[in-house]
Amino acid sequence: MPSIESLNPDLPLFARAGINLASEGLGAQALYATNDFFAPVARMLSDKDPVFIDGKFDDHGKWMDGWESQRRRDGGHDYAVIKLAAAGRILGFDVDTAHFTGNYAPACQVEAAVLAPGEMPDDKTRWVNILPYKPLGPSAHHWFRCESYERWTHLRLHIYPDGGVARLRVYGVPELDEVNASGNIDLASALNGGRVLALSDAHYGDYRRILAPGRGLDMGDGWETRRRREPGYDWMIIALGARGRIERSVIDTAHFKGNYPDSVSMRAADMQNFGDGLTDALITDSMFWKELMPRQKVGPDAEHEFKDEICDIGPVTHVRLNIHPDGGVSRLRLFGKAE
Repeated sequence: MPSIESLNPDLPLFARAGINLASEGLGAQALYATNDFFAPVARMLSDKDPVFIDGKFDDHGKWMDGWESQRRRDGGHDYAVIKLAAAGRILGFDVDTAHFTGNYAPACQVEAAVLAPGEMPDDKTRWVNILPYKPLGPSAHHWFRCESYERWTHLRLHIYPDGGVARLRVYGVPELDEVNASGNIDLASALNGGRVLALSDAHYGDYRRILAPGRGLDMGDGWETRRRREPGYDWMIIALGARGRIERSVIDTAHFKGNYPDSVSMRAADMQNFGDGLTDALITDSMFWKELMPRQKVGPDAEHEFKDEICDIGPVTHVRLNIHPDGGVSRLRLFGKAE
């Protein structure tokens, strides 16, 4: 019964517990770079692990999987401006220079700003330093904790003086604004702060994408378990982005045509005083939470909406999704009002 804290134990806790707010797949955007001659800055936000393709060149030189500026000769430095996928509090950074060996950026610094929806950074934008000057090395992850506890919407990554960064990952916790929190929203959405805490198995795909916006791109864009050869079923525990009363759910099996679950069910609990983690005892306890939705049949490659089947059990903070006996789910939506 693995919790997320037990998966990838070599990663810092902030990388296991937080959501990558700089994820292209969640909607983060690279707005500007002083220079991206060798490799476009947008590539730095890709969710895929960086790769090196020997012998691959383009019109500007060696093809690199990340952001790479040309060699500076004027004494200045380069920077890039990024719109986060969601406004939130930042826990830490991974500045990854994978495959950049003689062309990596030797140092970095990060500034942050808060802008209104639709507002673009300009010369009047107030930038705050949230990560001081840090040295970087060749082809490695560089983990940095963030000591800022404020809510941010945009970042400015400085590299000194130039060079390449394969991936920038910004781990944090999205925070709902008052307008969003007052309406009917997807309480499980990663963009609203929902996150996976524990699961029985994640052999295929990317389980984190189950809370991502949009529909799955392919069979790897979602949660899929291995074929179960013993009694029982697979499950996942999700912390909602806000405590709320769930009124409607959507379970999407997009692209799962021969490996979708036979049926699904959900249980939920109000654990507002518990905190962020899950112990083994609480994972066991989740089997006996209140029934949010009794077992329902699902089919292949389709969105399944449930409304009348949802039980009114009051406001909840955590949901356990059960899939019987195994299979794949592309997306989970849990709509309701934050309370």
